[in-house]
Amino acid sequence: MIKRIVALCLLLASTSTFALKINAAGASFPYAIYSKWFSEYSKINPEVQFNYQPIGSGGGIRQLLKETVDFGASDAPMKAKDKKKAKWPVLHVPMVLGAVAIAYNHPQVPDQLKLDGPTLADIYLGKITKWNAAQILALNPGVKLPSDDILVVRRADGSGTTKNFADYLVEVSTEWKQRVGTGKSLRWPTGVGAKGNDGVTSIVSNTKGSITYMDLAHARKNNIKTVALKNKAGLYINPTVEAVSASAKEFKTEGKELTGSLINSSAKDSYPISALTYILLPMVEKDLKQVEIYKFVEWAISKGQSYAKELYYAPLPTELSKKVLERVKSL
Repeated sequence: MIKRIVALCLLLASTSTFALKINAAGASFPYAIYSKWFSEYSKINPEVQFNYQPIGSGGGIRQLLKETVDFGASDAPMKAKDKKKAKWPVLHVPMVLGAVAIAYNHPQVPDQLKLDGPTLADIYLGKITKWNAAQILALNPGVKLPSDDILVVRRADGSGTTKNFADYLVEVSTEWKQRVGTGKSLRWPTGVGAKGNDGVTSIVSNTKGSITYMDLAHARKNNIKTVALKNKAGLYINPTVEAVSASAKEFKTEGKELTGSLINSSAKDSYPISALTYILLPMVEKDLKQVEIYKFVEWAISKGQSYAKELYYAPLPTELSKKVLERVKSL
């Protein structure tokens, strides 16, 4: 009898400590909310553990194609050539919306400095190099700005955040479009590179006179000043959850895909560099692990959306959320 009880205890102990490990990698832009989701979901389903590496969208796609992760994550949809490299179809699942904030560090430059697209492009083209340049002063009448140099900071890794930033510059600057273009990796005319949103945040936090682009969550959590960027309606908009939500008012998916662009929305109160971020699900043969991933994704795009605003992300628009849920439930 005692032996049976001991055996039963050992069995219960072994099953309770078993956990299905799911490996994923990709965008650092949504890392704050993904971490929150993984933590909260583990309270509901402790048998499932997530190991997510925020190595950038480009790295996430590469790991997905190499089959070293169970799913990837990207702030920009995969290119057609990357889709062709995959051994299976890849479903892009929109998870939340976020802002690419233009963040800077200078004690003599006030918060919510006004910039427009062409001026921002010229800073990143290396044409505007001083904080008190005539173009910046013209957008900020009555504001006294220092004559210090501007240090341009940008991503050094393949990044969906870079892709969204460059998509915006392509729309507002002909010279940027012709000289640099867009993509997750660019041939930068100027600047210092760093890996991930953590990398650019670290440099800007510790370097007077620096400017960069990063996800809004990193800017707010590190108390970094952000630019009020001129939108298509002619208003200067600071990156906020509400302004990101406004950018999705006219959002439409592209064909049968669940992807689309929020860049430079014409909605009046929209922040011009808003974007969706995606989980990349390989449509491999369905097994226990795939079932658990689908369950998590379904939870994240329904109950998990309630955590978005507190972490400086905007929840999915209602209609898009319905489409995504229907698609995931059909898997």
